[in-house]
Amino acid sequence: MKVLKFGGTSVGSPERIEQLLPIIRSQAADKHLVVLSAVSGTTNDLVTLSELYAKKEDKAAQKHIDILYDKYKKFVKELFRTEPGTLEALAFIDNVFQLLYKFDSTNFTTTEERIILAQGEIISTTLFHLHLKEKGISSVLLSALDFMLIDKEGEPDVEYIREHATSEMAKFSDEKLFITQGYICRNAQGEIDNLRRGGSDYTASLLGAALQVEEIQIWTDIDGFHNNDPRYVPNTKPIAHLNFDEAAELSYFGAKILHPQSVFPARKYNVPVRLLDTMNLSASGTLISGETKNLNQIVAIAAKDNITAIRIQSSRMLMAYGFLRKIFEVFEVHKTPIDMITTSEVAVSLTIDQTEFLPEIIKKLESFGTVDIDNEQSIICIVGDFKKNNHGLATIVSEAVKHIPVRMISYGGSENNISLLVPTSYKIEALRSLHNRLF
Repeated sequence: MKVLKFGGTSVGSPERIEQLLPIIRSQAADKHLVVLSAVSGTTNDLVTLSELYAKKEDKAAQKHIDILYDKYKKFVKELFRTEPGTLEALAFIDNVFQLLYKFDSTNFTTTEERIILAQGEIISTTLFHLHLKEKGISSVLLSALDFMLIDKEGEPDVEYIREHATSEMAKFSDEKLFITQGYICRNAQGEIDNLRRGGSDYTASLLGAALQVEEIQIWTDIDGFHNNDPRYVPNTKPIAHLNFDEAAELSYFGAKILHPQSVFPARKYNVPVRLLDTMNLSASGTLISGETKNLNQIVAIAAKDNITAIRIQSSRMLMAYGFLRKIFEVFEVHKTPIDMITTSEVAVSLTIDQTEFLPEIIKKLESFGTVDIDNEQSIICIVGDFKKNNHGLATIVSEAVKHIPVRMISYGGSENNISLLVPTSYKIEALRSLHNRLF
């Protein structure tokens, strides 16, 4: 069995949905489990709707629903070719939007918000299932709410997913094509919840890992990982193969093709992930597996924006036992992850990309010493084989950016990357300079 995930752009129009079946049939496997995102733009529309209800702007919310409702009625009429198929799809859409119309600002909580956000994937999967039904193609629509579960810490319960997904699919032992929603799940209280943005990739990876499938395929509108950002750097090339660690580094530090969390379930259960392009079926894409093929070389460069650098300087730090622990605890209390960190005898510099609690963090850190903040920074991540017995690669990286003001360097924390912090105004220059020197 293979898991095939299609993103929002891959289901973004009736024409795109019609292209899914040929793609699925081209992937040799005894069974296919198809995971779909919401139609592109829908999740943003549902987020806006939730915000309007939360701000008690009920009239604006109702108008917003009207616009989205009209959009989907048009979508259905373009996708379906027969009167019975069209009527069945419109009846389904009517039910979804009647649910949305029933909400109001009275006692509107995160519970109601999550129910609203779940409708995007419910719509896309049901429309695809009904589209196949109209064509006479047998498929089974599985509700992700029956097997996707997160615990009290928001972490997925892989054993529960394995047991319940297997059980649901076993009810249809003769079927070959299964469809389910990405992103949505239930939480430990049994309520509708979600895996946050990028969650459809995560759903596919979790299901592929739990079911121990042959391969997880992530279909997008890009032909795999590139060795640099093609938006800023000309003549980039797709990467044929990455190991799990290399892919995780690139995903976390800016390569948008794959959600960072998606690598970890596949790596843990050693299930290969293949990134493919719905717009270019002849492209081989990128295969991610446990095998390392890029020995003694630099593989790719990625950049992550909206970084804030924090420097804490204190003479009291010298030889101080527990100082770093106290600093880390500040970020732990405010649930703010740290990207990079460097230390000296009297100072610690680190970076974050979540600034929701920055004022509170700064206030607490100032009790330890002087705190300096640099905003509008970017992390440039160079991924490759930086094992300690390899010589010269770090020197090549440093030479490539010798004319650029580098705020921080992280080297040695991972065998797979060197990270540089530069002002965002120098990001494109750094990407191009590194590309010209390294590739």
